[in-house]
Amino acid sequence: MSYYEKYPTLQIEGYDDSAWQGWEAITARLRARTGQRTVLVIDCYPGVRLAELEENLLSALNPALVINAEQARLDESALHQLLARNLTDDRVFGVLSCHQLSEFIDPQKLHALKEQVSNAPDGLIVIYGPGAALVHPGDVLVYADLPRWEIQQRMRSGELDNWGAENQSEDMLRRYKRAFFVEWRVFDRHKTPLLKRADFLLDTTLADNPAMVTGDALRAGLKQTTQQPFRVVPFFDPGVWGGQWMKQKFDLDPSAPNYAWCFDCVPEENSLLLRFGAVRIEIPSQDLVLLEPRALLGEKVHARFGAEFPIRFDFLDTIGGQNLSFQVHPLTEYIQQQFGMHYTQDESYYILEAEPGAMVYLGTKTGTEPQAMLDNLRSAGRGEQPFDDARFVNQIPAKKHDHFLIPAGTVHCSGAGTMVLEISATPYIFTFKLWDWGRLGMDGLPRPVHLDHGEKVIDWQRDTQWVHQHLVNQVEPIAEGEGWREERTGLHEREFIETRRHWFSAPVVHHTHGGVNVLNLVEGDRAIVDSPSGAFAPFTVRYAETFIIPADVGEYRISPSGETSGKPLATIKAWVRG
Repeated sequence: MSYYEKYPTLQIEGYDDSAWQGWEAITARLRARTGQRTVLVIDCYPGVRLAELEENLLSALNPALVINAEQARLDESALHQLLARNLTDDRVFGVLSCHQLSEFIDPQKLHALKEQVSNAPDGLIVIYGPGAALVHPGDVLVYADLPRWEIQQRMRSGELDNWGAENQSEDMLRRYKRAFFVEWRVFDRHKTPLLKRADFLLDTTLADNPAMVTGDALRAGLKQTTQQPFRVVPFFDPGVWGGQWMKQKFDLDPSAPNYAWCFDCVPEENSLLLRFGAVRIEIPSQDLVLLEPRALLGEKVHARFGAEFPIRFDFLDTIGGQNLSFQVHPLTEYIQQQFGMHYTQDESYYILEAEPGAMVYLGTKTGTEPQAMLDNLRSAGRGEQPFDDARFVNQIPAKKHDHFLIPAGTVHCSGAGTMVLEISATPYIFTFKLWDWGRLGMDGLPRPVHLDHGEKVIDWQRDTQWVHQHLVNQVEPIAEGEGWREERTGLHEREFIETRRHWFSAPVVHHTHGGVNVLNLVEGDRAIVDSPSGAFAPFTVRYAETFIIPADVGEYRISPSGETSGKPLATIKAWVRG
């Protein structure tokens, strides 16, 4: 049996009567807020099922006037022309959008909708859909939200197009690209000020099972979240190289072919579950980042990254699977100039588990001629021969608790037989595949290879000697006491993330030092995180679970659970280096 918690939930105190479940209860609450003439605005994140709103909420409210704000949106052709530079012709990579939602709206159509509202008779006026608050600020404002992972599932099932496009026939990589580079950026900018003043948040994640919470309770709940340890909701995904370890260890669907990824701490895409009394509200964990960035991240991290969570923890499972794609990540200047991102995907592989003979591919072999390797990769890409990885790439044995550092520009991949905790900077989409072992993707299409990008960013000086000297198990003792030992395990000086490993058989006091901490229990069944001053309730963490300690928490303590067998436990902790 797995003890890994797949649906971690925070209980919010003081707001037990501030949330409602189901359309009937939600309708009754909104009806109680209407007067002789009330404008009810229901603004929506793209992907919200508008038909469900219409059938279950709007018809029950019986408004005098109903306006779908999407009537004012530019048509598909105009949107495509506006976004062509951001979307590019590439299947995977676009350019990060700086657009405002108002740019996607026809000014004349918007004016006409505003006139309808001004001229409407007394009664309830409902304006709904993405961008509804552009028509009217609302006497009562509801924001209907859902997480990005749910949006992706709706896209994959064929239910959902990109916003303003009819493109269900387009492959998933291109649709995800449009959402990642454009839609989610634009709508996060739009919703942030709305969430700060919304009267209600409507959780539309589960079909026909909505939940709603007052804006005051939501904002208080997010504030409470920044005062305690918490976990976001992990999600799991199969892949062509995926393994079987997570399926067994985390009690996942046994009928799935494999699980390649677990996004255990990617607040940009994960959910956050908050319980208000008997009602559970699911929101994008990005909402916490957008509304409480200083308390969550700390002053220095917020000043450097803005409302963006810069650390990512995820799992890569190749136990019973295959090698990852052979890849490289862009240098900082390259990702800035080509894609509009302000920092790049530096990362590391921490080995949670490994089968005998497992290895990590890291850096080029000493004496490698760059052109010879590139020619060999191009020949492999044309199907003329397999890539001669044994000739060009270091293959380094990997065992449990090894830590491999991977600054951008370093060629790398995890081999079969490893369970990797990947600790990295957040821009995870920017992987330039150089060789994919001749495979097709899960969709039956060739997986994209970006050798033209990759060859421009490979650091050829990262050869055998350099890799072993700088990137493999750079473990440095820091301090120790009775029942504990602290070690620095990375990352490389080019990477902004610092990591420490703590071995402990007794309680150990930690401190955020004003910056967000992200941790994972990499050894032991479970541990307890509590506050020496009693500032928050004790929090249980289990093996392989990633948890976040907000900057505002300050001092916290990690102790072995009373159920442990007395063997040493270990956490890996990451934070933004000052």
